[in-house]
Amino acid sequence: MSDILDQTRQAAAAPQREGQPTTAARPLPLAGVRVLDVSQVMAGPYSCMLLGDLGADVVKIEPPGTGDQTRGAMGFKMKGPDSMGFLNMNRNKRSLAINLKSEAGREVFYELVKSADILVENYRPGVMKKLKCDYETVRALNPRLVYVSISGFGQTGPWAGRPGFDLMAQAMSGVMSVTGHPGGPPVKAGVPVADIGCGLFATHAALAAYIGAKNTGEGQYIDASLFEAALAFSVWDISEYWGRGTQPIPLGTANRMSAPYQAVKSKDGYFVMGATNQKLWLQLCEVIGRPDLAADPRFATNPDRLANREVLIEELEKTFVTRTSDEWVEALLAAGIPAGTMYSYPEAFESEHGRHRQMRLDIDHPNEGKVSNIGFAVKLTGTPQQVRRPPPLLGQHSGEILNEIGLDASAVEDLAARGAFAP
Repeated sequence: MSDILDQTRQAAAAPQREGQPTTAARPLPLAGVRVLDVSQVMAGPYSCMLLGDLGADVVKIEPPGTGDQTRGAMGFKMKGPDSMGFLNMNRNKRSLAINLKSEAGREVFYELVKSADILVENYRPGVMKKLKCDYETVRALNPRLVYVSISGFGQTGPWAGRPGFDLMAQAMSGVMSVTGHPGGPPVKAGVPVADIGCGLFATHAALAAYIGAKNTGEGQYIDASLFEAALAFSVWDISEYWGRGTQPIPLGTANRMSAPYQAVKSKDGYFVMGATNQKLWLQLCEVIGRPDLAADPRFATNPDRLANREVLIEELEKTFVTRTSDEWVEALLAAGIPAGTMYSYPEAFESEHGRHRQMRLDIDHPNEGKVSNIGFAVKLTGTPQQVRRPPPLLGQHSGEILNEIGLDASAVEDLAARGAFAP
């Protein structure tokens, strides 16, 4: 409590809104946009980080005492209390710790809503209504607010009330049914495609609705789910089913649209390659010195190669095992045939290209000193994204945020006495 009072007293009397330009330099695209991040774990925080990277003032509203549960995740310790996962999803945010279960905490929340442009939450459906923080309640305070709810299965339907994480979304959307090798045990995608996919879909929907609100003065409610995000990635698989009536099955690293297009065995391991059209197929046969394959009727066309994929790969690997992966990748690329080395994540980030593209950022942090962050996946050339703020400590900016909404030290003391900042 004393920390919050100290922060409030020290805050500037008329602070400039976060994200606004302070010089004549071209501002970031979302400068001046305020986002309330009322979410935890991945999809919501990831979406809000993307908005923060683009210049938005993101206020992360967290439960006092514990904060976002990802702060304590991952099973290994950093120098401070926050996990590396949290540090990689929460840069360019400020943290305000308030108890939304208390009337006093909600008073602070309502004041923040009045000046917000976008709100993102990912509680289970119905929780925000119980807290009196739902869209119908807050739209009366701010009709232009864009309110995004992220959940496992959406706000309606027979599965709406279920708790949902990435694993459940992958399983129930069908993603796991096409992942792995034929006849093998269930395998989930190695990265959280439903979580990150939902975060991406939520971001583009929020920005579209924000543009609409600027034009009309009316915000709207956005219902995003991990389940639907995962389903949206099923283009090739469900197209096969709808088009042919064939149940999609796991194909390992292969592709159901063309062959050869997968990982293949070499002298020292594996590499990936793709001869995805007839021209590339004939070039491949020439590069590897196998004119017999080009003349083989089993491999004459792409449909033929798909129908005989297993024997095709067996034939190709008879040649590929005679040279190393690097040698084949170099030879294929020289002929214009797509190919690549199979890297681990550390190898990819530290590769010459990964470093050139700045996909590892080392940023300053009050507890960790220098901490690694994943870089910006897309590069804006006119207004390059910036790490303006490191991932916040829990409640680090409570005082300045309270000051910005017009609360002085005495008002903060009153709120504290009524439980606004208590766990």
